[in-house]
Amino acid sequence: MYIKWSNLTIITYFCGKIPLAVVNSIHKSFIKKYKIDIGTFYFYKNYVVGEVLAGADLNFESGKELYQLMEIHYKKTIPYVYISNRVNSYCFKPTRLYAINDNFPNLKGYGIVIYDSVNEKIAKLEETFTDIPTLIFKNLEDAISWAEKIT
Repeated sequence: MYIKWSNLTIITYFCGKIPLAVVNSIHKSFIKKYKIDIGTFYFYKNYVVGEVLAGADLNFESGKELYQLMEIHYKKTIPYVYISNRVNSYCFKPTRLYAINDNFPNLKGYGIVIYDSVNEKIAKLEETFTDIPTLIFKNLEDAISWAEKIT
């Protein structure tokens, strides 16, 4: 685990991957898959599943294309949940989650899918920076069920 406390940079660790092709075939609300510079993102009617690339530095600048896709799909009116499927190690600053409702007013929840105890500790720290419902899950299916319930 790597945490640089001076500016709260966190790196998550890879521990296994749930193939989303299986999930896509089950969930009829699947809209579109995007591969962009920072990762692969699966858009559904009321949630996004994000798999950030290994080694990426996720921040507001690098995430602009993702934010634009969210605006295209959900505008500022359709409620949705972002699910971070932590299948790779990458950097981000959890302070980017402060005042998330100001930038994404229709974001109703933030799910974090973890696959080991190290990432669970990181996700618990990350929860303290959000002002929207945030839950940690041990599998993608539970995260999706939660997202469907709250939107």
